[in-house]
Amino acid sequence: MALPIVNRSAELSRLHALADASEHRLALVTGRRRVGKTYLLANGWDDRAVFFFTASKTTPELNRRQLVEAVAVWSGENVRPEDYPTWRTVFRLLLELRAPQPLVVVLDEFQYLGDDEAGAVEVASELNAVWEAPRPERSFLMVLSGSAVGTMGALASGGGPLYGRFQWQGKLRPFGYWHAAELAGLRDLRERALVYGVFGGTPRYLADIDPAQSVAENATRLLLDPGGEVRLLVETALEQEEGLRDVAKYRAILHAVASGQTKRNEIAARAGLPVDGALRDKLDRLVDLGYLETRRNVDAKPNAAARYGVADAAFRFYERFVEANRSRLERLPAAQVWDESVAPQLDVYMGHEFERVAVQAYDRRAASLGLPTVAEWGRWEGTDRDRRPIEVDVVAPLLGGGVLTGEVKWNREPVGVGVHTGHLDKLRRMAEAGRAWAHQALGPDGLLLYVSASGFADGFQERAEEDGHRVVCWAIEDLYKD
Repeated sequence: MALPIVNRSAELSRLHALADASEHRLALVTGRRRVGKTYLLANGWDDRAVFFFTASKTTPELNRRQLVEAVAVWSGENVRPEDYPTWRTVFRLLLELRAPQPLVVVLDEFQYLGDDEAGAVEVASELNAVWEAPRPERSFLMVLSGSAVGTMGALASGGGPLYGRFQWQGKLRPFGYWHAAELAGLRDLRERALVYGVFGGTPRYLADIDPAQSVAENATRLLLDPGGEVRLLVETALEQEEGLRDVAKYRAILHAVASGQTKRNEIAARAGLPVDGALRDKLDRLVDLGYLETRRNVDAKPNAAARYGVADAAFRFYERFVEANRSRLERLPAAQVWDESVAPQLDVYMGHEFERVAVQAYDRRAASLGLPTVAEWGRWEGTDRDRRPIEVDVVAPLLGGGVLTGEVKWNREPVGVGVHTGHLDKLRRMAEAGRAWAHQALGPDGLLLYVSASGFADGFQERAEEDGHRVVCWAIEDLYKD
C-alpha cells in the first residue's frame, strides 16, 4: 500500500484538473533528486488510468525499446519495438493509446531519452511534431518529469522545442518544518523541530526515520554510521545530479562554505579554485539546485557581494558533525561519537536551525492571526558606530510598512525579560549608527517577534508591551498549532 502523499495538495490539484480536461494537455514537473517527484507522479492519480515509465541512464535506443515493451504490457496489445523505430512513432503510439478516460501518461527522467542535453532537445522536438497534429478531443495528460533541472527547463524556455506547449510547470522543493515533522511522524514538539534541523526537508531523507526512536537514535543510525542510508545519500547527492561536471570542485565549494568561508574569494581560496566566471557559474548552479543559498543584510545595496551559506539542513549537519568526525566514526561506534561530539554541541547548532523554523511558522500562521505580511525575511550582522559587533536574529520589512525584528532562542529554560531589553538596546545602537531599518523597527509600525523553545518567564510579554511596541511571543507549542 502506498504511503499518504504529504504536502503536495496544490500540485495534485493542478495535475488532476489538467488530466480531467476534455483535451490534450502537457505538463512539466522538475526538482532536484530525492524531493519526491517519482513518488508523487506514480501514486497521485486516484482512480485515473495511468501509464508510468521511468527512463534509465542507458542508450536512447534501449529506452525506446523498453518504453514500447512497457506499453505492450500495460495495454495488453500486440505492440512490438521494431514497429516503432523512431521517437516520433513512439510518441504517436502514446497519444493514440486506447484506454479509459481520463488517461495520464508520465515519462519520468525524460532527459535520459536522449544521449545528452542536445539529445533530449531532439527527442522533445519529435514530441512537439506529433503534438501539433490534429487529434480527436479526449481527456489526455502527458507529464514530463526529470531531475536534470537545467535540461528540463530548457525544453520549455524561449527557443526550446516545447516552448508554449506546457499548460503547467511545477518545481518540487523540499518540505518546510511543518511537513517534515508530519512525514517523520514524531510527536514530541522539541523532537519535531530537531528532526528538521538535522535531516532538513528532503522527503527521501525523512522517509527512513523510525518514529519510535528519538532524533538522536535516528541520526546515529542514518547519518553518523558509515553505512547509514541518509549519510550515503548525502555523500553521493552531487554525483546523482544530472549535468554536473567536475563534481569534485562542487564538493570542494560546499566544504568551503560549510567551514565558514562565505565570500566568493574566501571560497575560492579554501577550495583551491580561481576567482573567475567558472566559480561564479558553479556557485549559481549550487544555489539553483538548492544546496547553497545567498545571504545579504537587509539593507545591503543591490550590488553588494553576496555571502553564501549551505541551504540544506542535512548537508549542514553532515559537514558540521559527520565530516568533522570522519576518522573517529571509522574507529568508534556511532553512538559513542554522538554522545561525545554531537550531543554537547547540538543546542548551539540548533540555534540557527530554529530561526528557520520560526520564520516559516510566522508565514504559515500570520494571516489567520491577523499579523502583517513579511515582504522579505532577513537578519543583520555587523557593528555599531563604536565598532562593537551586533547580530539580530530576525530583521524583516513588512508589506504595509514598518519592520519586524526579533530574537529566536533554542533554550532549555524560559527566557527572561533581559532578552527583550537586550534586543531594544541593539535596535537603539543600530538606529544611532544610521540604520534606517532600526529606526522603523523602533517606530509605531514596528513589530517585535520573540520565539523561545522553552517559553518565557512570568511577565515577559507584559514587560515588553510596556515599552509601547507590538509584541508577539511564541513558545514551541505555538509553532505547531494548526
